[in-house]
Amino acid sequence: MGAITTKREYKAARRADASGSGPTLEERPAARFPGATGAFALFGEVLLVGVLVTVAGLAVVTLPAALAAGIRHLRRYLNAEASPARLFWRDVRSALPGGLVVGTVALLVAGILTIDIVLANSGALPGGAAIGVIGWIGAIAGATLLLAMAGAWTPESGWRGALRDARTALGADLGGALFLAATAVFVGVAVWMLVPLILPALGCAALAVVAIPARRRTAR
Repeated sequence: MGAITTKREYKAARRADASGSGPTLEERPAARFPGATGAFALFGEVLLVGVLVTVAGLAVVTLPAALAAGIRHLRRYLNAEASPARLFWRDVRSALPGGLVVGTVALLVAGILTIDIVLANSGALPGGAAIGVIGWIGAIAGATLLLAMAGAWTPESGWRGALRDARTALGADLGGALFLAATAVFVGVAVWMLVPLILPALGCAALAVVAIPARRRTAR
């Protein structure tokens, strides 16, 4: 950092230092998430993302596009970039065409797995316990892949690129895949306990998708 010669420069350096955008007053590495300067502010942004994703995903088949947009919005916020709500809705519009296909496929798979689990629990199928376990594993795996795809989606790569990148990332980071699976389970349990909890749960899921890759890079 260059020499600070005026009071105005010192105040500017203090603001930059407090924001975490880079080493100013002291020699230290730049913050990993410079936008997350306050726990309460971050909590409020996570709740906002949860509300936005819920509203945009009300049709269910639009949930993948809503998740992708919410994750990109939260990533911009954490990186201390401009993150107005209009950019979220722009991402929703961009992700929607392919996202509708992903959402429809996910809904059909979820319906099939739900039927399998219900039949397994009813005792109508031989080996129902094993079938039920397989059904739950399939549901968690599908939700994990969906979260990874939403995190990997960009307007440039599209959903095919997101699928390819998500599979590569999950295969390369087993620990991260398990964290994402735990996140999917958390969302499901929260909604099962109380439906309105879907708002903070989806926001927390978006935060997890952004934070888990950073954990992997830091661990190396």
